[in-house]
Amino acid sequence: MVVLLVSNTMPRIKIIILGDALDGQYAGVHYYLHQLVKALDRINPEQEIIILRQKQEEPIKNIRQIAVPFPSFSGAQAYRFFYQLPKIVRKLNPDIVIEPGHFGPFNLPNKIKRVTIIHDLTPLLFPKMHRWHSQLLQKIFLPSILKKADLVLTNSHYTTKDVLEYFPFTKEKISEVIPGKDPFFKKKINSEILKKYKISSPYLLFIGTIEPRKNLPVLIKAFNLFKKEGFEHQLVIVGKKGWHYEESMKAIEISPFKEEIHLPGYVDREDMPVLYAMAEQFIYPSLYEGFGLPVLEAMCCETPVITTNISSLPEVGGKAASYFENGNERELFAKMNALATNPDLRKQKIKLGLEQAEKFDWEKTARELLKRLELLCL
Repeated sequence: MVVLLVSNTMPRIKIIILGDALDGQYAGVHYYLHQLVKALDRINPEQEIIILRQKQEEPIKNIRQIAVPFPSFSGAQAYRFFYQLPKIVRKLNPDIVIEPGHFGPFNLPNKIKRVTIIHDLTPLLFPKMHRWHSQLLQKIFLPSILKKADLVLTNSHYTTKDVLEYFPFTKEKISEVIPGKDPFFKKKINSEILKKYKISSPYLLFIGTIEPRKNLPVLIKAFNLFKKEGFEHQLVIVGKKGWHYEESMKAIEISPFKEEIHLPGYVDREDMPVLYAMAEQFIYPSLYEGFGLPVLEAMCCETPVITTNISSLPEVGGKAASYFENGNERELFAKMNALATNPDLRKQKIKLGLEQAEKFDWEKTARELLKRLELLCL
C-alpha cells in the first residue's frame, strides 16, 4: 500500500487523463471521471492537466481538452488504444498518464508514469455476467497492465482487497481514491416528473442496468411478497436493458403483480434526484459493486436504502442502509415491510443517510489524488 508522506515543496507536474469515458458511455466510470475532473479543476487551477477525449462538449475552466475523434474502421478500438492515443501522449510528453477505465495506458516510454484506476474486477470474478470478449481482454491484458503501472488506484477498500487477492504484486503501489458525493443529488420534489414517466405514488425504486449482476429477480420475488401483504406501492425499475437481461424480464412477466411493475427505461439524468427523493424506498440488490454510486445518490436525496451486505456496499451505506443476505427474498421483504410500517425507522434511516453521505467528498478525493501523483514524481 502507498504510504502518504507529503513534502512542503512538491514538483509541478504535467498530467494527461485519457478521457474516453466522458464521451463513450454514461455509466459509473463516466460519472466518476466527470466529477473527479471538475474537483481537480476547483482545488488546484494552476495544475497542468490535459484531457484526451473523443469530443469536446463541455468546457472546463482551467483544464485543457483535446478532441481525438474515434476512428471509424474495423479494429478502431485496438488502433486507438495501442497507436492513436499513445502517439499523441508521446508528443505532449507528460509526467503522468491516467487511464480511468482500467484498460491501459499502453505503449508509453518508461519516463512517463502510468496510473491505472480499477473500479471492479467483475469480468474476472463473474465472467458469465460479461460478454466473452470482455472476459478475454481482461484475462490477457490486465496482469501486464498492472505490472507496468507505477500506481494502481481503486475506488473502495473492497476493490483493493480484490486486486491484492488476484494481483498480490500490486501491494507496494496500490492506493484508494474514494468517490465523493455529487452535489447535483439532493432532495427535489416535482410531481410533474412522475407524470412524465407515468409513475404513481407510493413507489419503490431501483436504478441501474438490467443485467444479472444487479440481481433483479430477488427484488421481484420480494415485491410479490410485499404486495401480498396488501401494500399499494408500485415498483419502478429505472435503467436500460443490458447483457443477459432476459432472466429479469422473465421474473417480471411471471409476477402476479406485473401490472404494478413499471419500467420507464433510461431516464434523463436531470430527473433522477426527483425519482430518488419521491420514492418510499430505494432497493439495490446487487451481487457485487466496486463502489455502488446509486446507494450514495439515494442517501443524498433523503431516501431510505435497502441493499445487499456484500462487496463494497456496506462501505457506502454504513449504518444508514438496511442490509439483507444476498439472494434471500424473505429477508429483503422483511426490510421493505419494516420501512413501510415504521415511520420512526424511516426518519432515522434518512437522518443517518445524510450523515453518511457527508463522508464522501470529491474535493478531498481530488486532493488525495494529487498528493499521490506528486509523490510519484519525486
